[in-house]
Amino acid sequence: MSPHRSLTRRTVVGALSALALTAVFAQPAAPAYPRQPIKLVVPYPPGGATDTLARLVGTKLQEAWGQTVIVENKPGASGTLGNDMVAKAPPDGHTVLMAITAIVQVPALMPNLPYDVARDLQPLAMVASTNSLLVVPRNASVSTLKEFVEQVKANPAKYNYGSYGVGTSSHIQGSLLNLQAKLDLVHVPYKGAAPLLQDLRGGQLSSAFIDMATARPQLETMKPLAVTGPKRNPLLPNVPTFAELGYHSFEPLGWFALFMPSGVPAPIAKKFADEAQRILRLPDVVQRIEQLGMTPGHLTTAEFAKVVRDDAAIYARIIRDTNIRLE
Repeated sequence: MSPHRSLTRRTVVGALSALALTAVFAQPAAPAYPRQPIKLVVPYPPGGATDTLARLVGTKLQEAWGQTVIVENKPGASGTLGNDMVAKAPPDGHTVLMAITAIVQVPALMPNLPYDVARDLQPLAMVASTNSLLVVPRNASVSTLKEFVEQVKANPAKYNYGSYGVGTSSHIQGSLLNLQAKLDLVHVPYKGAAPLLQDLRGGQLSSAFIDMATARPQLETMKPLAVTGPKRNPLLPNVPTFAELGYHSFEPLGWFALFMPSGVPAPIAKKFADEAQRILRLPDVVQRIEQLGMTPGHLTTAEFAKVVRDDAAIYARIIRDTNIRLE
């Protein structure tokens, strides 16, 4: 090879290398995040499970990133005020929503929402999940769902079921049981778990749909007949799922999860989701969530996004078929 050709080749290689380096350094740097306090919005009052989980995650985020995390409770309108606040927040990753399953149920109950869950919010991580139980009082004469169904059918207009309110998961589940088992259980809505549990213990309620986290401290006062979800709850290994007993669409779990506005850049959303999922694997966090009667989230962001889509479709169908309406 001639010196001239060798020089030319070195010149070309050098020029290409310089161009490559220029291109690398010309790319915009990844945005610093977080660069200001993070607001973690809870669309329910302080003191409940949603608030407890938000503060648990918020504390760990603050420890990991050295940035203040403020939990802001924004209750009202079945959680839609807080949801809307986050959906319309600046898409910079500094406003995050701690939502519950209701976020995918309410759109079928309130069609004129000021936001669209699928369009305006992006799921990041499931924090925890929980089954619901169909329970009867401890002194009830029935011990299985089959016996309960037979008892209700033999005594028309005599039995009822309690829920956490119109349009809640427990109302939807009771309406679905009525539809599939051809029952006439009267719906009795409550404002919270405490009065519901009191009436169940006192015999004013024939049955109730209660989430496992609420039921766990009170299990000695009630008799579980069936559990929602795709598999049995390990705390109640002898209680069958509705699916095992021949009922369908009881598979969705109740969940608590983190969302951001859809416009948040992917690198920021991923950084937050990755950190949240790391936190949910910490032994003390796992222990605390299990103490609450829940299962820590273990899904990837993509897997949880599928749960959100699938659950939204299932609940929309149930609400339509059972004709549930918000009064």
